[in-house]
Amino acid sequence: MGRITNGGRWVCAGMALAIVCMIPGVAAGETTEADRKALLDHLQRTRAAFLASIGGVSEAQWNWKPGADRWSVAEVAEHITAAEGFLRGVVTDRVMPTPASPDLLAKTRGQDEVVLRTIPDRSAKVQAPEPLQPRGAWKDRAAVTAAFEEARAETLRLAGDTGQDLRAHAMESPLGALDAYQWLLFVSAHTERHTKQIEEVRATAGFPAQ
Repeated sequence: MGRITNGGRWVCAGMALAIVCMIPGVAAGETTEADRKALLDHLQRTRAAFLASIGGVSEAQWNWKPGADRWSVAEVAEHITAAEGFLRGVVTDRVMPTPASPDLLAKTRGQDEVVLRTIPDRSAKVQAPEPLQPRGAWKDRAAVTAAFEEARAETLRLAGDTGQDLRAHAMESPLGALDAYQWLLFVSAHTERHTKQIEEVRATAGFPAQ
């Protein structure tokens, strides 16, 4: 995804690096059962949509590029997979270690909807950050799929861990303060954004029939 625009500001999603789903609002610092279920459901939906977008793609379709400066399905899939672990690492390594102050948590109110509205919006298409540029890290579709499934399983485990209060930890981001719950929504919304990109590639004139 790289950078997105928010209120006229360019934002690098690699810093720290549409399904628009209304996640129930809760008091800052409290992760409810309904909250956690909504997060897990969103992660499962974006997982299923991504896997469906690359399912049955032939080798020719996998590697076809719409243009010299545009990514193939393979490159988008690699970016999605690489970003999954990168963004989850932001949560585990930077957001979760220290409880957030009440003032910081107060800034996270209403940010669920900001993440879910802004991140999947592909009206601004810009360069991805260098660490998440595709480099052929996986040899084929099966390898990318397996790597993504492993990475998403880790994300789901973190999201479903009832011993972790995701609403009690937060960090500033280019979108404003986000709690750990919202950072995990960011992970899921990022997958949604680039699944849309794969569908754009597949809908481009010249995409191989098989």
